[in-house]
Amino acid sequence: MQRTAMRISPQGDFGVVVEDFDATSHDDIRAVKRAVYRDRIAVLKGIELDPHQFVALASRFGDPVRYYEPIYAHPEVPDVFVSSNVDTGEQRVGVPKTGKFWHSDYQFMPRAFDLTFIHPQVVPTHNRGTYFIDLAAAYRMLSPELRHSIAGTVATHSVHRYFKIRPSDVYRPISELLAEIERKTPPVTAPTVHTHPHTGEPVVYISEGFTTNITAPDGTDRPDLLRELLTATGQLDDTMAHPAIRLQTFERGDLLIWDNRTMVHRALHTATAEPSVSHRVTVYDDADGRA
Repeated sequence: MQRTAMRISPQGDFGVVVEDFDATSHDDIRAVKRAVYRDRIAVLKGIELDPHQFVALASRFGDPVRYYEPIYAHPEVPDVFVSSNVDTGEQRVGVPKTGKFWHSDYQFMPRAFDLTFIHPQVVPTHNRGTYFIDLAAAYRMLSPELRHSIAGTVATHSVHRYFKIRPSDVYRPISELLAEIERKTPPVTAPTVHTHPHTGEPVVYISEGFTTNITAPDGTDRPDLLRELLTATGQLDDTMAHPAIRLQTFERGDLLIWDNRTMVHRALHTATAEPSVSHRVTVYDDADGRA
């Protein structure tokens, strides 16, 4: 019996919707990957995967990388990062209210992830979704003066501001905890504008959550320049009305794949007590994926 061909359709002015995706098809994998790098995000419909199947699917797009803090790990499949506000009893699985700030996954590490996969498991009825900003588009929209000002500058990224206190950290001296953070995840630097490894586009690679400073070529710290960039890209607009911000909603049976090298994102958390659980896998894409 001939299968239904996969369909990729525009999702308004942002991202694409993918229907009838076949995880066993090399052609479908390549087509979805091209769509993600071109359109930033793909929402695959009608996907139901257990954690093992989820990792297996992500592995077809790249090399899954386990998050460095084990409190986020799924107890049976550690490569799956769990965001959950559900208390399962004796041992909590996952961490609640993750990502309520603008960031790119692993931006505070020497190498950020290429692709992020999110598979919602328990979906609240209200206020569900993730905000996104396309930083390649944002770079194109900067004034010529601001683009000139950031040429040759370097950004510093650190997890310090949003490191989540673990249950084992209770009663630890804050100085001891800060020393551990510095040892495990020291600040990293990268060009403020980097070239996307798969599309060749310039990307203004900064985030409100992890970028702590911008340094000029002469070594001068430029916090004013950082704030100007965060404002221009919409990351300081708490009303979420900035024209660069897009809200991506989802439902059970969706699988979201996005270009983590281009986009920063921020979770929309429900203000109610509704349960919410999602699984995440992040991968490095070392293939020649130029779209």
